[in-house]
Amino acid sequence: MFKNKALLITGWAQVNGRNALTWEEKFKLDAWYVDHQSFWLDLKIIALTLWKILKREGINQPG
Repeated sequence: MFKNKALLITGWAQVNGRNALTWEEKFKLDAWYVDHQSFWLDLKIIALTLWKILKREGINQPG
């Protein structure tokens, strides 16, 4: 069904702004991802996701 399972939990837009982005900006980042998708980019997205989780970066709500 989905070619890229990693996008089910994260994505290029999520690691590049998350809730700080407008829907238009998220769409542009997702469209960029579609044009540039690769195994290495997917690994980068996963690594950036883990980094942001560990740093608790991009979380708007405390706790």
